[in-house]
Order: sequence, then structure tokens, then C-alpha cells
Amino acid sequence: MPKTCFSAGSLIPGVLVFSVWAVCGSLLFAQQPMTPLATSPATNPPMSGQWRSPDSNPRVSDARPMQHLRPTASSDLGLTPDEQRNIYVYDKGNRSVCHIMTRSVQRDTVFGLMMTETPSEGSGSGSVLDKQGHILTNYHVIEGANEIDVTLFNAESYPAELVGQDPVNDIAVLKIDAPADLLVPVELGDSSNLRVGQKAFAIGNPFGLERTMTIGIISSLNRMLPSRSGRTMKAIIQIDAALNRGNSGGPLFDSNGWLIGMNTAIASRTGQNTGVGFAIPVATIRRVAPQLIAEGKITRPDLGVSRVYLTDDGLGIASLVQGGPAEKAGLQGFQLVRQQVRRGPYVYEETRVDRSKADVITAVDGAAIRSADDLLTAIERKNPGEVVNLSVLREGKKVDVPVTLGVGD
Repeated sequence: MPKTCFSAGSLIPGVLVFSVWAVCGSLLFAQQPMTPLATSPATNPPMSGQWRSPDSNPRVSDARPMQHLRPTASSDLGLTPDEQRNIYVYDKGNRSVCHIMTRSVQRDTVFGLMMTETPSEGSGSGSVLDKQGHILTNYHVIEGANEIDVTLFNAESYPAELVGQDPVNDIAVLKIDAPADLLVPVELGDSSNLRVGQKAFAIGNPFGLERTMTIGIISSLNRMLPSRSGRTMKAIIQIDAALNRGNSGGPLFDSNGWLIGMNTAIASRTGQNTGVGFAIPVATIRRVAPQLIAEGKITRPDLGVSRVYLTDDGLGIASLVQGGPAEKAGLQGFQLVRQQVRRGPYVYEETRVDRSKADVITAVDGAAIRSADDLLTAIERKNPGEVVNLSVLREGKKVDVPVTLGVGD
């Protein structure tokens, strides 16, 4: 699983150039096994799941269930209302958080003669979706993994199988066979009414430190982020809660302990936290995860336009899928014109491309289209069989063309 670095020019054009890192240990430790935390020579590094309270009567293990706080007056524990809210969110959500460990084998050819195999490990986070054992995480957390293990809040690990993946939205769903009483599903919230400035709580496994919570605010909304597929993820939530290696796939909660997003990347020159993190909104998760569970893949609608090109007015159609929805609706692309040309005593047949009759898509259901990604995003919000209204320029005149979407690959 190679280390991934995305150019952030699309995020903050013309300002400071930095990198967007997927905050998953599997990406940042791609070429070597995970490095243990540094300790003094006289002690061994604590392994994942073995963190304990230092006093003689341990209160809470990082790998064991958090005891729910009983209703207590603030003065009894000396807690402020803000601290009580933090505790409430952690107590409600931490048992839904999983630690995901992956193992893979990298194969390299030496001098074109022999094949070498290098084992590698990765680490990430996830959330329990239901009592059936479905686990939500990022696609890049498990990409290329040969083995996947999921550790629950009680430090018990279970082998996981991949149910489905959606690289376009960087979402994957796993499944483990664990007792239902150990599976605490996360409560899905609503990301449509988020406000900049409201609190955000991230829980994950940075550097293998299980179920670590960091707190911040929503710094901005509707950011764009490149995905592993080359497409652009939109409506991304920007937060300043600390995210580090291993946080990828972990939940982002609001002040009520409801899931509002899935932590997926940070903007950083070094790969360490800089206070600029990004999360996939729960609205996308609600749309994608059920389909991955039911079908193992995302069935996307198909417009039937195979090639496009940019113009000053919109997106020009270069070619259509033969017999596809766009062609059936009467949309037009480049036309091949055959004509006979006389040269001396000989007559030749030539074929030229006529672009003058190609339609230019300017809007889908009233939403302006300025790029291929705009078009794909507008279409993928629909379902196969739905009708979309395309506004096109045809030989200089505006025409509205209804198209019934087909089923994509």
C-alpha cells in the first residue's frame, strides 16, 4: 500500500503549496513494518490493546469498555459543563470505534530475474455499523490488503472480510463474525445542517493508540478532495481536531455523539497533524454504505456520453455510447463527414470530423456544468431509470433534452 500524497492546489489555489496525506498507517508505513513507539531502554514498548492505567486500581483500560458515568453533580467531580459534554460524547461513541490492522505482501522484481516479497503492515480505524458485524472504514485503509483484522473495544480481534468498496468516495465496508453483544453500532447523524464553528470530536487509533479522542471545531464546509480513483470528492468537512497516522476511517462526532463524518485525510508537508483535517460527510456514507452491504458495489447511473471536451460555454460532447441513453434522447456529438475529393484525374474519399453540430452541455437539472467532474457528480446523485433534464447549446441555440439514465458498469 504505497504512500499517497495529493497536490492541494485544488484546495487552496494560488496560496501555499502543501500535501494532502491519507491519515492511515497503512499508507504512511507502506515500505516497512510498523515501528514501535520509542521507550526507555529498560522497558518494552506497550503493544496495541495493552494500555493500562498506572495506578494500583486501574480505572479504565484503553482496550476495555469505558464505564458509563452515573448522573453526578458537577461539583462532586469538579467538572465543567464543557468537560461533561466531552465525557458524554466519548462515553457514548468510543465502544463503536474499531482498530483495523492490515497485512500485505509487496512483490518486487530484481534485475528482471527474481521476485522478492516484502511483508508490510498497516493500521487504521473504523466504526461498527450494525449488530451483524458490518464495519465502516476508508477504502485506502484496506486497499491491497491480504489479511484484515478488526479489534473491538474489549481488545478482542476478529478476522474481517471485505464486503464492498467504493474508491471514488474512499469508502469500504468490512464484516466480522463477532457476538452481537460486543457490537455497539454508531448512531448516524445529519451532515446537511452543519455549521462552521460547531464542535467536532474525532475518535480513532493514531499510532496504534486505541480509541483516542481529539476535539476541535468544524473549520469549513464543502471542501473538495482528490480521491484515490482520480475523481474529486465534494462536500468534504474540514476540521481542526488533531488527526494523525491511524485515524483514517474513524468517526467524527457532533456534540450529541452522532456520527457526522468519517476522518480521511490531513493537509500537511510532513504527514503529521497540522490542524487541517478532512472528513467524508455522513450524507455520503448513508448513500453508499447500504448499497455496498446489499450488493458489494456501487451501481452508478449512466448518461451514455463517452468523451467530452471543455469549451467556454460548458462541456462539449465528443462521442456517445452507441445505443446509450444520450444517443436515444437525441444528443449529438462529433459527426464524421465523408466526401469525395478530386485531385487531377483521381477521385478520393476523405473523412473529416465536423464539430459544428456537437451539443455543449451547460446544465443538468438547472445546475451549471463547467467540468467533467461537475457532470459526473450531477449524474451520480441520481439513480438508474431517473430522468434528468440536460440544457445544451445546439448550433448556438439553447435546447432542453430529457434523458432517462441507464445502468453504469
